[in-house]
Amino acid sequence: MRITAEGLSWSVAGTQVVRDVSADIAPGETVGLLGPNGSGKSSLLRCLAGLRAPDAGTVRYDGEPVQDWSARRIARHVAFVEQDSAADSDLRVADVVGLGRTPFRDRWRGPDATDRAVVAAALERVGLTALAGRSWKALSGGERQRAHIARALAQQPYALLLDEPTNHLDVKHQLELMRLLTGTDQTVLVALHDLSLAARYCDRLLLLHHGRLIACGTPAAVLTTERLAEVFEVDADLTTDTLGHPVVTYRGRSAAPLPRHPDPPFESL
Repeated sequence: MRITAEGLSWSVAGTQVVRDVSADIAPGETVGLLGPNGSGKSSLLRCLAGLRAPDAGTVRYDGEPVQDWSARRIARHVAFVEQDSAADSDLRVADVVGLGRTPFRDRWRGPDATDRAVVAAALERVGLTALAGRSWKALSGGERQRAHIARALAQQPYALLLDEPTNHLDVKHQLELMRLLTGTDQTVLVALHDLSLAARYCDRLLLLHHGRLIACGTPAAVLTTERLAEVFEVDADLTTDTLGHPVVTYRGRSAAPLPRHPDPPFESL
C-alpha cells in the first residue's frame, strides 16, 4: 500500500509540532523515520495512521484521502505500534495479540478458527509462542513490546507504522525485529533512534528537524556528518559495513553545533 502525506501540519496548545510535511512511501518499502526527541516523529506517525486529524494537509492510502474513513476501515489497512508498551491487564498474551483481530469481527462474535490461526502465526513470528498462555502482567518490557508487534501483525494490515519499536528490546531481538520488518511485503514506516540500525535495514530515511522534513533519501545520502552535527548536535564519523551500509560512530557532542534554522530547507536525495 502506498502512503502519501501532502502538506501535513499539526499543532498542540498553539505550538506547531508537524510543519508542512510531504512524503511518499511506496508499496512494500521499509522507511526509517529519524529525528531527535521532540522533532515530531510520533505526531507525524499518528497523523499517518489516522489516529490524529491534521490541522492542514491530506493523508492518502493508495491515492484515497483517509480523513473521512471510519476507524474500522483504517484498522483493516494500517496497524500502529505505540512507543510505550506499558499496560496493566489480566489478559493472557494470546488474548492481547487477539485484539488485532477486532476490525474483522462483529461486536458480539468471539474469535473463530481463522482468528486463532492468525494469532498463533503472529506469536510465532515474534518468538512468543511459548508465552501465549502467560499473564500479560508477568511479561518483561521487551516481551510486551514483542507482543504489541504480534498484535499489529495479527491485524494483517497492508502497512505497519511503528514508533520506536526497538525500545525495551535487547540487541538480539532488535535485529530479529528489523529482519522481520524488512522481510515482509507490507509497507513499513518505523521511527528509530539507532541511526546505524536504520541505515542497515531501511530502504530510505526521512529526517525530521523541528517538525519539518529536511531530508529524504537513501541512508548514505541522508546521513552526513554535517547533518548529524546540525540536527543531533553530535560529532560523528561515518564508515560503511561489509555490505556498504553506513555506520555511525559518535565522538561526542558537537563543540560548535551549526545554527538552528526555524525553517530548514527540505532536501530530496
